[in-house]
Amino acid sequence: SPLPFAPADFVLVWEEKVRPPKKRRGKLAAPKARDDRPGGHREHWKSKFLNNLRDAGPLLLPPQEETPSERKTIHYLKLSAPWDVLVYYAEELCMRAPLQAQPNPDQNSSAEVLRQLRIPNALHQHVPNKPPDYYTCAFRRSKLDKFLGSDSRDSYFSNTQRHCIVSEILARTVYGKRKRAEIGINRLLNERVYAAAFPLHETPESEVPDEALNPRQVLYRFWAQWGCWYRYQPLDHIREYFGEKIAIYFAWLGFYTAWLLPAAAVGTVVFLAGLVAMGTNTPAQEICESGGQFLMCPLCDTCETWNISEICPMAKVGYLFDHPGTVFFSVFMSFWAVTFLEYWKRKSATLAHHWDCLDFQEEEERPRPEFAAMAPQMEQNPITGVKEPHFPKQDRLSRMLTGSMAILPGLARLPGRKRAAGLAVLQAGNIANISSTLVNLALILLMSQVYTSLAEKLTRWEMHRTQTLHEDAFTFKVFIFQFVNFYSSPFYVAFFKGRFVGYPGQYGTLLGLRNEECGPGGCLIELAQQLFIIMVGKQIISNIQEFVIPKLKAWRQKRKLARVRGAQISQEPPRWEEDYELIECEGLFEEYLEMVLQFGFITIFVAAFPLAPLFALLNNWVEIRLDAQKFVCEYRRPVAYRAQDIGVWFLILEVLAQISAFLIAFTSDFLPRLLYQYEHDSQLQGYVNFTLAYSPLRYVATGNHTLCRYKAFRDANGNYTLFYWKLLAVRLGFIIAFEHVVFSCLRLIDWLVPDVPGSLELKIKRERYLAKQALADNQEVLLTVSRDSASPGQCARSQRARVCPGPSVKQKRASE
Repeated sequence: SPLPFAPADFVLVWEEKVRPPKKRRGKLAAPKARDDRPGGHREHWKSKFLNNLRDAGPLLLPPQEETPSERKTIHYLKLSAPWDVLVYYAEELCMRAPLQAQPNPDQNSSAEVLRQLRIPNALHQHVPNKPPDYYTCAFRRSKLDKFLGSDSRDSYFSNTQRHCIVSEILARTVYGKRKRAEIGINRLLNERVYAAAFPLHETPESEVPDEALNPRQVLYRFWAQWGCWYRYQPLDHIREYFGEKIAIYFAWLGFYTAWLLPAAAVGTVVFLAGLVAMGTNTPAQEICESGGQFLMCPLCDTCETWNISEICPMAKVGYLFDHPGTVFFSVFMSFWAVTFLEYWKRKSATLAHHWDCLDFQEEEERPRPEFAAMAPQMEQNPITGVKEPHFPKQDRLSRMLTGSMAILPGLARLPGRKRAAGLAVLQAGNIANISSTLVNLALILLMSQVYTSLAEKLTRWEMHRTQTLHEDAFTFKVFIFQFVNFYSSPFYVAFFKGRFVGYPGQYGTLLGLRNEECGPGGCLIELAQQLFIIMVGKQIISNIQEFVIPKLKAWRQKRKLARVRGAQISQEPPRWEEDYELIECEGLFEEYLEMVLQFGFITIFVAAFPLAPLFALLNNWVEIRLDAQKFVCEYRRPVAYRAQDIGVWFLILEVLAQISAFLIAFTSDFLPRLLYQYEHDSQLQGYVNFTLAYSPLRYVATGNHTLCRYKAFRDANGNYTLFYWKLLAVRLGFIIAFEHVVFSCLRLIDWLVPDVPGSLELKIKRERYLAKQALADNQEVLLTVSRDSASPGQCARSQRARVCPGPSVKQKRASE
């Protein structure tokens, strides 16, 4: 029978509806629990899952029921893992155990710089109960006496470790047929057999001194408060309470936000410089003073001719987004992005070692339970030497190709949808451009939800071995779609709009419609408008959703449970009921996606919007506190999953950082002005007239033969001039030269900034030495399993290690 003092590590919740009492022969019949099994399977799955769960080892505590309502009963089943189950699965999952304590290092490089400069650090705050740091190695039951704290069984395993073990058991437990992947708690939650499954939060306590605060209270007081917006994040405390995966996200977000400070400062200075110099722009002055000198051709088939002097305000405003300063800023942001990523690799390696995840993906990560259940064969793991479920690579590749073919039609529709929206409102000018961009933003947000669901199903079908590979494949699919979804409209304006217009008398058409031209002020102003609306609008909508939607969900959940508790609402609910009132944690995918899309906006299109880093900085300051409050106060406690780094997101960031030169080359007027200054006039005198071509004499507009002007480098017959071909060569040369400079600097920075600091290399060697000493008499087994192992602390599982659920407590005791 369960021990009365066993702590609850996990809670399973299910709800049962009760039929209302019916009158039968003048009497009230007793209420009967309704059989809510669709197809007759739910109750069978539930009972089989619980039976198999008991055999797997967790200690089941008596279910807690609430029955004040005659319509619904809520059951709470508390799970707790005893010591023998904990030590078995700690070795099975290659958890890290402490060998020797060491000082906990300060992970903030800026604090060290300010300390050396003897400048007071306003960002620092004292956070109590900082978690200790240890040299660690993979846990071994046979070497339990070599690890620190092994004499205290009650506190040897942390709460997050206990949660991980019970979560792993829940994920492995079978409740039906393996070939149908009827395994694990996640599918039971999707099938609504269970309403929730979560570890418990720390119990809030009354007012206590800082040193007596529990981990959740520490995070609330020193992290989730809005007053901490300028303070360092307590990353070690976050990792201790939420695990490495969530802690690495907040470490990356804080690192990225800190690096936005210089980018935002330079961008603001560039914008202000353009504002000051706006009145000295020679081409803009020529436009404003031209009067009726330049009669421009109609911009559409039903439009009239117009004078170029009419766009005087737009020409001056356009200088804000297209002057030498913006070109410098674009180049600066390219090097900023490359340097940022290199230093993040260094920071990531330091955190991964500090949090014992440096070799997690290569050596320690287990196959996904769904993969293990459906894999058709077993093969030996080349690293551990243990037989594991295997899915043939050729079969997986065929599935991935099939999934890719299903993705392509959805990607092809997106640019056409945006172009059609622009053509429908061509004549409405700037107001139409703004309104169409707002409609486009709404469609972007709608299509995002649809495609995410499709990508999740395709990724599950592809049968990836580990959870990291599964998440990376899912991330890559969704990002490719979101890249097209968010960036296709700005890309169209930057690189295609106005490029295939033709010339008066021979305009280019598509499906019978004349190809779209840029507005009178040029494509760069339209691009700046779109970037502002899409980027800033997306951030505002996301922040509102992150603030309002969790509040609404929590209010709805509390209201539903209040109706069930009825008369007992005045009583203090237990801890598990309070946690069930919270909302389910939605994971980190949407958080990463929002930040990576923002990174693309401030690198690829920053030449058209110098204030983008400033808006990103302001958004991220709010984002950190909103996310902190959600995780600490509004979400049920998530399982503390491990992670080595930010995964495939880093590869995506590297790609985005290296394609920022195209906007300068093809959309900005910087290169045409530069070539004109070199060949004709250094002061840009006569530049406007030089860029305007004469329409052919045969062109007829509004019934009259009209000689009008249009912006192009063409002669009177519509042929391209020599200047056009020179400019095209300059554009291509600029891209090639710029990319080579960026790549060269990337390699130089990579060489100058090692991915692993020298002090960290020393710690790694020290840790491996201690692990070798602790596991000295187990070296023969290690060498037998893997002769080529480079790490003495490598996770070498014995032949008992299996993917199926571990043996029951009774079986292990009998075998021993």
